[in-house]
Amino acid sequence: MDRTPAPARLALRPFRPSEDAALLRSWVTGPTALMTWAGPHLTWPLDDAQLAAYAAEPGRRTWTAVTPDGAPVGHASLADGRLGRVLIAPAARGRGLGEALVSLVVTHAFDELGLPEIRLGVWGHNTAARRIYARLGFRTEQVLEAVEHVDGEPWSVHRMRLTAPGLGQ
Repeated sequence: MDRTPAPARLALRPFRPSEDAALLRSWVTGPTALMTWAGPHLTWPLDDAQLAAYAAEPGRRTWTAVTPDGAPVGHASLADGRLGRVLIAPAARGRGLGEALVSLVVTHAFDELGLPEIRLGVWGHNTAARRIYARLGFRTEQVLEAVEHVDGEPWSVHRMRLTAPGLGQ
């Protein structure tokens, strides 16, 4: 399976909180959106201090996805082999950029960092994200029911994993 997106579509650059935090905060529009993006680890209202602390966590790599003209359109992070905090700007959704972004992070994780696997957790109701991960080869290993309650609704999480090529699934 070729996980490499068309090179002209997106590139990853390091997330720079001093420059990127305001834009990222504008993409996360409320407490439910924050829970969808970051789980219970960040609190509403999201602020620059939280984003700076998150980006500075030991072992965490954070990226801003940019178009060929340098426009920021997404964000992702990787910590201890765990992909997380994947987000596409609301105005840029529906164009395949989420899949391109995740593909870039997967390629970086396996080819440059030499990771044996990538793990992630995705909310059960986030079917668009789950479809992207499945298309890229991630497999659900566990479903945890009602791990959070948001707006009175139980949210389940799907734990997924992708093994590096040649290591088996």
